[in-house]
Amino acid sequence: MEPILRSTPDNPVPENHLAGTFTGHGGVRLRYAIFRSSHSVAKGTVVLLQGRNECIEKYFETIRDLNAQGLWVATFDLRGQGGSGRMLPNERRGHVRRFGDYEKDLSIFLTDIVLPDTRLPFFLIGHSTGALIALSAAPYLASRIERMALSAPFLGLTGQVLPSGLIRFLTRSMCLIGLGNIALTGEPGAAPFERNVVTTDPKRYRRNQAILETHPELGLGPPSCRWLSESFRAMDRVSRPEHLTRITIPTLVLAPTMDKLVPFAAQEALARKFRACQLIPIAGSGHEIFQERDIFRAQALGAIAAFMPGSDAVENGIGASL
Repeated sequence: MEPILRSTPDNPVPENHLAGTFTGHGGVRLRYAIFRSSHSVAKGTVVLLQGRNECIEKYFETIRDLNAQGLWVATFDLRGQGGSGRMLPNERRGHVRRFGDYEKDLSIFLTDIVLPDTRLPFFLIGHSTGALIALSAAPYLASRIERMALSAPFLGLTGQVLPSGLIRFLTRSMCLIGLGNIALTGEPGAAPFERNVVTTDPKRYRRNQAILETHPELGLGPPSCRWLSESFRAMDRVSRPEHLTRITIPTLVLAPTMDKLVPFAAQEALARKFRACQLIPIAGSGHEIFQERDIFRAQALGAIAAFMPGSDAVENGIGASL
């Protein structure tokens, strides 16, 4: 039987973990894992929400870093990607029927897996799409999640061949005429490091490419029109002041200034309207902060270490006014 978590020579599975599947919204099987810290007294548990076309394996290094801080980590592959159930016959196409399905999966994960099997208090780290899911669900998470750190939240789209406004129009139109399952682009080949748009770290980039080369079943191709249209609607919703005023969870936004996928300006604009938020610019970092060079990762992990356990955060003067 193939193991639930996959390893590669330079990306071994962390020890002291539990992995399995649970049933998400609508009966979709979702792959999850819990990674326990070796500290005798845990500081709490981080719920880790990945970005689009990511998987648990991509975060093994970051999970080890968080475990070393005394935090347990609970994570799952989003529906339609990684080792979770795919949503279309074409399993390479990223797709979601409703963006709210992600939020329902998160709620089930918290109730069925995190609450009975991990350690209080609960924190949340979300990257890109995972950060957008967290922002969308946050008004209902205050009784469960104490603090959030959001890396490069998916609040806009830049660096594409077509202007963002045209992509919005096309994807919405395709959904209206019943063609939401198709993609606007063909299957791209793996980009060499020199042409990648997510990180400036060659070693970590090649490590992540090796995961997909060794285990191609974990990867995805382009998103469907439906996925894009639903994501744009979620971006608009979470950016409205009336939504942000309902979020009371103290939040860090880790914003890479050299992001080629999500405009830094969109993250700045969110922070201006989001009273429970503190913006932490990561100067020089690309989109995938946790896959970046040490100089950028260290800033993000240091901010998280000071912020997540609430008493430590106040002692260090971080988030005390949130």
